[in-house]
Amino acid sequence: MKLSLQPAFALILPLLASAASSSSDKKTKEPALKPCTIRSPVSGAFFDLSSLSLHPPKDAKDVKKGEVSESYHVKGQDYGANFTLNFCAPVVEHLTDVEGVDKKLAQNVSAYYTIGKKSYSIGQQNSELVLRGSKLVLNYTNGSPCDSPSPKSKRQLTHGIQDLRSAKIIDEDDEDEPRKKTSSGKEKDKDVRRKNTIILLSCQKDPLGPKSPKATISFAGEMDCTYIFEAKSQAACAGIEASPQQLGPGGVFGVIMLIAILVYIVGGCVYQRTVQHQRGWRQLPNYSMWAGIWSFLADTFIILTSSCARFLPGRHGYSRVSLNGNSNIRGRHSEDENRLIDNLDEEWDD
Repeated sequence: MKLSLQPAFALILPLLASAASSSSDKKTKEPALKPCTIRSPVSGAFFDLSSLSLHPPKDAKDVKKGEVSESYHVKGQDYGANFTLNFCAPVVEHLTDVEGVDKKLAQNVSAYYTIGKKSYSIGQQNSELVLRGSKLVLNYTNGSPCDSPSPKSKRQLTHGIQDLRSAKIIDEDDEDEPRKKTSSGKEKDKDVRRKNTIILLSCQKDPLGPKSPKATISFAGEMDCTYIFEAKSQAACAGIEASPQQLGPGGVFGVIMLIAILVYIVGGCVYQRTVQHQRGWRQLPNYSMWAGIWSFLADTFIILTSSCARFLPGRHGYSRVSLNGNSNIRGRHSEDENRLIDNLDEEWDD
């Protein structure tokens, strides 16, 4: 007798296709990273620098614990100015007038320095981290304009001179038009270089002490209008990503215990009903044991309540209450009753 395998394959292939699609969906639907965090694509290590971000207090007069009124300050050494910066967030200081930066963007500056009364931005806020080997890199761009011209503008200048030498001048008006086009404000903005910041972060597992700052920052130097800083912090060490849906050790233990209790109750009830043919409360597993425990608890409760009742104030017998308050009448009635009883006794004796 031959069995046809086509119906079996017809049932299995859709299941395999659905399993493959679900696995691909899981790969594509990876959880999005929070700002100021990064996951290593090679080792899977997770880095979170959000603890280094400083935020201004809600009330400047009342600075609560954990809030700061100043950003990180870094000595410029031989540069001639000190730097102020923050991690993945704008600086805490309130900036209004920054050289070469729009006033609307002045509140988004993450690093700057001051010379005299002028403040120069060296980068706008950025929360995207980059991994370069064993170090984390945080880059701030679009700061204040640089003083020196860019190499691109120098090359354009040399090419322009050569073009002027080789060009045939027909009329003076013809020569004025290209000059106006090249001197437009938009092209000037494209050629202007701006100050940038690169922060190299490395892991520091042994901080100096509990009162040490969150990060130790030093100025490495400036090269080609880019300011380089080195920062060491425990926050830059690799860790484990804690997803909000992940259970802790206590939650996992609780789930295991709940499953074990459900299996015990359901399995015991099925066994007592099908095998032992029990009905009612006797279907519960180990009914006699639980009944004994219940009776023990009930007896203990009765003993405790009776022992506590002894300390309550009790009644010392009963007393007859006179309705009219005349005690002599009550005495007379009792004497009459005694005489009647004595007379009855004498009659019975006769």
